[in-house]
Amino acid sequence: MNSIDPGESGPNETTGEITGQNGPRRSIVLVGLMGAGKTCIGRRLASRLACPFVDADAEIEKAAGCTIEDIFESHGEAAFRDGERRVIARILDGSPVVLATGGGAYMNEETRAKIRQQGISVWIRAELDLLLRRTSRRNNRPLLKRGDRRQIMGTLMAERYPVYAEADLTVDSKDGPPDETVEAVLRALNERSEDRPNRQEADPAGIAQ
Repeated sequence: MNSIDPGESGPNETTGEITGQNGPRRSIVLVGLMGAGKTCIGRRLASRLACPFVDADAEIEKAAGCTIEDIFESHGEAAFRDGERRVIARILDGSPVVLATGGGAYMNEETRAKIRQQGISVWIRAELDLLLRRTSRRNNRPLLKRGDRRQIMGTLMAERYPVYAEADLTVDSKDGPPDETVEAVLRALNERSEDRPNRQEADPAGIAQ
């Protein structure tokens, strides 16, 4: 796993294992807690990579015909997680995209395996105070309505950060312009491409599939 801090500049595109001239070869999957900025960063990253952006939560709501909050209230978290798993699998089975996942999606072992097989995972990591400031702007987070927000978020961090650390790449989200984090993601992807040349270059005889 590589860890990258946002900087002032970075490459406009990546090449090799991850992307080519026509966009990503594999889906770029953003994981992390609510408030980390996955949707905001994902939209900008997709624009830079010239590929579609998909928000998993929005796709879940579209498939269910109601909001995530309504799903939690009417059917419970287990039903939501099952639908989340199926929606993400469907997205990953399609053409490469930049995919922003919900905070709990990567905790599912089957989903993690699917992402490893068909995508490149990027953990958008953020500190507690920043997450609390960002999530306070919206009141539609079911998990944060169960008690003290700081305590709940701290518990989620303790439970989930060790699992998020399994992601292919880690990029720190700072309290600054989103494009700084986008640049950091692009640099991390570029470094991964340089570390892992594409199969065609590594296997000039064309034996590898």
